[in-house]
Amino acid sequence: MTGNDMTENEIRLKAIAALTGLRAGVEESFVSDLLGEVIPTRFTVPADAGVEEVGTAVLGQLSAPLSALISGFITAFEAVADAYDGTGAEPHTDSILQELALRLAGDDLD
Repeated sequence: MTGNDMTENEIRLKAIAALTGLRAGVEESFVSDLLGEVIPTRFTVPADAGVEEVGTAVLGQLSAPLSALISGFITAFEAVADAYDGTGAEPHTDSILQELALRLAGDDLD
């Protein structure tokens, strides 16, 4: 089963499985393979399509599985963030994300 055959929910489950696997210490190649399963392996394009039309067709067929994958990551993050913030622990998730963003922005300046 590839990204062409999977439902949006199946792709979101792959994203959550990938995150779970990374946290459990599985090899990164396993996670890459898991995520690779959501990407279509075949694309339908008109036989007489020009370069721009081929690009548009491929992008259109990639957008749904990639959107579902991102949705799965967001769903997983929100569940963990809600559980963490619900404990009353400090700092809250938004502060952690702000700190991460500042660190990444600082890395770009180096």
